[in-house]
Amino acid sequence: MGAYLIRRTGLLLLAFALAATILFVVLRVLGNPVFALISVGATEADIAAAAARLGVDRPLYVQFGDYLAQLATLDLGQSFTNRLDVGDEIARRLNVTLPLTLISFALAVVIAVPVGFFAAWKSRTWYGATFSALSQLGGAIPAFWVGILLVSVLSLGWRVFPAGGFPRTDWEDPGAALYSLTLPVLAIAIVAGSDLARYVRSATLDILGQQYMRAARASGQSFATALWRHGVRNAVVPVISILAIMLSTTFVGAVVIERVFALPGLGDMLLVAIREQDFPSIQGILLFSTALVLLFGFAADILQRLIDPRLRDTLSGNRRARAAA
Repeated sequence: MGAYLIRRTGLLLLAFALAATILFVVLRVLGNPVFALISVGATEADIAAAAARLGVDRPLYVQFGDYLAQLATLDLGQSFTNRLDVGDEIARRLNVTLPLTLISFALAVVIAVPVGFFAAWKSRTWYGATFSALSQLGGAIPAFWVGILLVSVLSLGWRVFPAGGFPRTDWEDPGAALYSLTLPVLAIAIVAGSDLARYVRSATLDILGQQYMRAARASGQSFATALWRHGVRNAVVPVISILAIMLSTTFVGAVVIERVFALPGLGDMLLVAIREQDFPSIQGILLFSTALVLLFGFAADILQRLIDPRLRDTLSGNRRARAAA
């Protein structure tokens, strides 16, 4: 397990380095931040002065070296437009994006587990098929469309929840903050929960058809006892990978849905940075998002091997086979 952990950590760092390199190159190919800062009719001298001030007049390899040196010290640089520290600004925006992501994901799991299990348990009945069809439909609808529909009905129509915005006092009033996040949380949870319910249904159907479940039932165990003792642990292993993927997509969905509800999170910061070609802010947000996604996958891999001894035995068997060869 220790050797696998070291190897998996190396792959994690390699993937992050590759993502950082690709992001640096793509941004320099697609745009030039100088033109976002100069006015119409600027002279060549004005353009050169702006390029020197931003440091983009230097060779690309010099810029890339400075970029890597900053990353090594966890410094994401300063915004080209407002001169604020990008890392501090991301941390401030996470006060909205992170709670939105975690609450939406928790609600999606609460929705998905019973719905997916019930759809599998009653798969041969009309209401089991109905639950399955509804989860398919919910997963096919974009989260922003669900958000617009919720605003139309619950905000503009019934006037139950606000259409958007976030309290200026931030989380000093938790009740007001949670109230403002209700509709975006519902929008993300409905879509993510529908997707996750399909995977839970598939994993449950696979477990119910296994020989060890039939043997447990034949030995006199009740359905609930057999499922808890023999089914849950085997079903959790594949679902963990799906949970990691769903948590990543929930985070990305939160960044997107923030624009629908005018929330001052990472989504708003990213769109403003793209419009202004603010390279440090774009790089910082995308690198932070990439790091989170990679860490979610890393944690899922480690957790799977801690839960399922068969995966650890497979690794040990492979090492022994290589040694014998």
